[in-house]
Amino acid sequence: MDKVLSFHQGRLPLLISMPHAGLKLTPAVDNGLVEQARSLPDTDWHIPRLYDFARELGASVVAAEYSRFVIDLNRPDDDKPLYVGATTGLYPATLFDGEPLFKEGQAPTAEVRKTYLESIWRPYHNTLQSELARLREAHGYALLWDAHSIRSLIPHLFDGKLPDFNLGTFNGASCDPQLAERLQGVCAEAGNYSHVLNGRFKGGHITRHYGDPANHIHAVQLELAQSTYMEEVEPFAYREDLAQPTQRVLSQLLEAMLAWGRQRYGH
Repeated sequence: MDKVLSFHQGRLPLLISMPHAGLKLTPAVDNGLVEQARSLPDTDWHIPRLYDFARELGASVVAAEYSRFVIDLNRPDDDKPLYVGATTGLYPATLFDGEPLFKEGQAPTAEVRKTYLESIWRPYHNTLQSELARLREAHGYALLWDAHSIRSLIPHLFDGKLPDFNLGTFNGASCDPQLAERLQGVCAEAGNYSHVLNGRFKGGHITRHYGDPANHIHAVQLELAQSTYMEEVEPFAYREDLAQPTQRVLSQLLEAMLAWGRQRYGH
């Protein structure tokens, strides 16, 4: 396979993961997609651009190059369901609105998909694992921020309009509760935005699997409503006027996470 991820190593104990930002397709997926999937509507659009301040901040950043339509990096490799009700799996079969993703009989074969697991999923998770281990060794702890975004209205997945900032800590299991409290405080002060902790999105596989507070790895997922920084309809344009104030809140959240780490661990 060609380049399956981009990775930047930072100097702070913070790793930002972007598992659904990728736009690349494999030939088998490209050939099989239904017409309404060709624009890659379920992508976490522009997430690297939205977080472009993070490198300057000193964070490590890992981002997927391949679309979640190929393989979903935020699902376990055994494809066990993470959520009750409507959801998508390791190899998505439907769009977020419940419509089939592939033309009948055109989905990649199990054999082909096994190659995606080995050549796309594993390198991403190996990178997460080794960088978190490096950060913990260097700093005594590691902070993981799993960065996502989603359309604010998807009736098939959730009722009503999604809050702007959806923080997930797997019901408190993936990070210290005081850290979650600190992050909620930042959201509460950002008066123009709504927020929720462990609402519809509690954190996917990455948050659940790597968050290990007892061993000083604290993981938080943010599912951001796309209405806070872009047009939610094709061609999914980035809106600088919306994105700038949202970036300020994202920056405050990451700064608060780092400040909490310094306080908690003494450096």
